[in-house]
Amino acid sequence: MALCGTGLKLSLESVGVGYYSKNSSTRLLRSSGTSLNQRKHSSLQQKCWRVRCSLSRKSTLPMESEENVQSVSSVLVEEELEHVIKFKISDFKISDRVSVGLGGRADEVVFEATVKDSQSPLNDTRVVLRQLISAQAKRRGKRAIEVLKRLVRRRLMYHSYSMQVHGYVPSPMIGDGGSFTLVHGYHGSFSLRHWLQLSDWLPTLEATLALDEESVRRVGDDTVGGPAVSRQLRLIRILMRDLLIGVNYLHSHGLAHTELRLENVHISPVDRHIKVGILGNAADFHESSQNSSTLDSNMERRQMMIAFDMRCVGFMMAKMVLRELMDPTIFAKFKSFLTKGNDPSCLREFLLQILNRNSSSGNAGLQILDRNWGAGWNLLSSLLATKSSKRISCLDALRHPFLCGPRWRVSPSMDIIRWGLGSTAVRISEEYIYRLPQRTRLAHFIELMEMLNPYSKPRNWLELLPGKWRLLYSTGRHIGLTLRQPSARVLIGDVHLTVSRTSTLNTNLSFTSDIGFTVMVNQNWPHDKSGTTGKLQVNAMFRLTAGRRLYLKEDKTTGKFPSPSSTSQNYVIRKFSGRKWRKVIPFKEFPSTLPVAKFTPHDVELTMGLDDPLSTNVDIAKTVVREVRTQVPPEIFDLSKIVCGTYLDPRLLVLRGVSGSALLFTRSCE
Repeated sequence: MALCGTGLKLSLESVGVGYYSKNSSTRLLRSSGTSLNQRKHSSLQQKCWRVRCSLSRKSTLPMESEENVQSVSSVLVEEELEHVIKFKISDFKISDRVSVGLGGRADEVVFEATVKDSQSPLNDTRVVLRQLISAQAKRRGKRAIEVLKRLVRRRLMYHSYSMQVHGYVPSPMIGDGGSFTLVHGYHGSFSLRHWLQLSDWLPTLEATLALDEESVRRVGDDTVGGPAVSRQLRLIRILMRDLLIGVNYLHSHGLAHTELRLENVHISPVDRHIKVGILGNAADFHESSQNSSTLDSNMERRQMMIAFDMRCVGFMMAKMVLRELMDPTIFAKFKSFLTKGNDPSCLREFLLQILNRNSSSGNAGLQILDRNWGAGWNLLSSLLATKSSKRISCLDALRHPFLCGPRWRVSPSMDIIRWGLGSTAVRISEEYIYRLPQRTRLAHFIELMEMLNPYSKPRNWLELLPGKWRLLYSTGRHIGLTLRQPSARVLIGDVHLTVSRTSTLNTNLSFTSDIGFTVMVNQNWPHDKSGTTGKLQVNAMFRLTAGRRLYLKEDKTTGKFPSPSSTSQNYVIRKFSGRKWRKVIPFKEFPSTLPVAKFTPHDVELTMGLDDPLSTNVDIAKTVVREVRTQVPPEIFDLSKIVCGTYLDPRLLVLRGVSGSALLFTRSCE
């Protein structure tokens, strides 16, 4: 798995073949034959070491002083690099090929080599020589050696999760014009990005990591093999946990990586660990000053740097799980969605629109993120949170249910419990199988969500409620066609509810429901359902106030069938009384009332539009309105029947009507 070059005998002094990369492109370069020694003399005539001093501009520095400064500077550089090995060019046997996964920057030339020094502990060890040309590249190389002092204190962690820097090759040139060659470990031919781009990446990575029962126990699993989705989830857990341990190792030493990308991460086939790359751009959390203002700024700096690294980890996780994001066009849309300020908790609703469900990956990524009550979406949104203070840390991510296998018992937080309830309700509603078991289950989940509503005060609703919401389910009426014979051939499309504030000085809200539908004029259902499109819109004004929802204790009835609402509430009472829920619910006993957001309606206005040729037929318009009204919940057709809001978070909304039925919405990201 290497990119073959020419079969010449090479050395760094006469550069024959190098790996020169710009924007992750791969190409082999053949030099013009000019050796570094030949270029040395011309560089000496043009440049010399520059030093800052307090002399006036008219005074000149003698040649002897310049030579002394150069010698002092070289001594200082060697003192800074004394904790690593100083190699010579003759210590290496340079290979005539360069692996494709060792891509560098535009100011780097990469070689593969083998140490051929019998006195060196690295004798016969395969290494990478990274020749750094520009001043910025040299700073990166020296920075990678500088941070090594802090990381080698825990040698086991350093050797397991960091790309080992062995030393350097000093430039034969004097002054700034010479290059600086970094010598670091060789950890396989491919970066993680190249692994994921292979057509058979899953079995190849499993073979490279030599997955067995012992290795999968590290992620809390107890099986090997199985369906492709289970294998991919198991592999992602191993890679993500290794990556997070390596990043946390840097953070615990006061360093931020700042360049976490799939291209910079390698998997070592020797110890089967992820290497987090060369730390040439690693940044310190703290500044040297110790005054109070600097201490406060250091805390903010530390938080922002950790948050930046975690966001990069989130992008890497997204590409590992959803391989469609390896396409630059799709990833650009994905990143644009986040940069516009959209909440990452709505990523699922957004990605379902742009990802091809019939892709070659078979939607394995969506299935992985949907597993375990949508735990993968929760972790991804926590890594990519808009506010840096809301992003999850490495240690909390390692304890997240998504990265813990079935053998590990995890105590989920209240936020993860709410997320799981909402995700399961969304999945059931998407299956569009509304038999009695599904309807009862959805009603139970909605009741549980209402009990655990995180935002009950009106000011929270005024902040989170505005936006566009898509109707998923109604406990009172089946949305769309049923087994009855319709009076008009009408297919209901998406039903949206748009909420906006009329003024920041009051609590008035504007509700607009948009019902899209398609009308077919034939008596029988045609095979082509394109038809004539139409739209029905209802506008209403509401005033938001605080309210309470009363739970009445109903007497025992002699009726044969209990009411659905009482059955659902009794189920919730039994659920919360169990040992599992008693530890996490915010109250000790089932409350008689719960706070809600109360909506008081004002004016209601209804408008409808039909495309030609049905727009001129009044009778057909009346029939269409009657059929649309039959197929959608009455609270959507008449917004004045909405009385309160019982659950709200950044992605889900539950409203209640006068009949007691619940409407479940998800935030739309169009």
